[in-house]
Amino acid sequence: MPTPERSAEDSVRNNRTKCSVRMEISDSGKTEPAKRPPRIIRKGKSVPPNVAELKNLEVLNFFNNQIEELPTQISSLQKLKHLNLGMNRLNTLPRGFGSLPALEVLDLTYNNLNENSLPGNFFYLTTLRALYLSDNDFEILPPDIGKLTKLQILSLRDNDLISLPKEIGELTQLKELHIQGNRLTVLPPELGNLDLTGQKQVFKAENNPWVTPIADQFQLGVSHVFEYIRSETYKYLYGRHMQANPEPPKKNNDKSKKISRKPLAARNK
Repeated sequence: MPTPERSAEDSVRNNRTKCSVRMEISDSGKTEPAKRPPRIIRKGKSVPPNVAELKNLEVLNFFNNQIEELPTQISSLQKLKHLNLGMNRLNTLPRGFGSLPALEVLDLTYNNLNENSLPGNFFYLTTLRALYLSDNDFEILPPDIGKLTKLQILSLRDNDLISLPKEIGELTQLKELHIQGNRLTVLPPELGNLDLTGQKQVFKAENNPWVTPIADQFQLGVSHVFEYIRSETYKYLYGRHMQANPEPPKKNNDKSKKISRKPLAARNK
């Protein structure tokens, strides 16, 4: 399938960059709009709780600030629509993070997050249209992903995913799915419920150790993959495969060199 030169994922990212209000931590500890590119936040520095005072904030961009911790008060930003936390050092998200009733775009790309990093109410973010979890450490995507029924873009590339939950088939508004660079060998048949083969849809899945039948279909094109996983033959083979519970492929990416894991002194050289 011919893919657009620039996907909606790229477009949304570019639009967010143009309209985002970047924030920096001042020496007084207050959060202020950055009048210049935000300076590096010292190791161990977190977003101060007074960010909650920005009650009318709709767009918040903390991209590339070496943030290690978020305050629980961030969930008080009830009008927040776009939140960019990409390229930081987050290992976990605070309790109550899912209490952002207007959030539409959430970028958590390039952190140190995994399935255990998400608070219990994370999947209450049912207004989300775009969720970026790429370049993290997820091995499993929680089944509750199926609750985010308004999602149009889901980016999971370059994690350690060994499987996708069947609930991903409930994301019927999805227009883009990025799962390249993981440890996936099979696809759940429920993924066939989605329309990801049209000219305006994007499905990227390269650099995974697919079982031979799926790899063969990818050689023919994405439409052949979806036709195959919808077949009764594949559903039977998939069931057999899951019952066998095979050993997942070994990790083949050395993530110790990720920027988010380097000591700050090394990063600033």
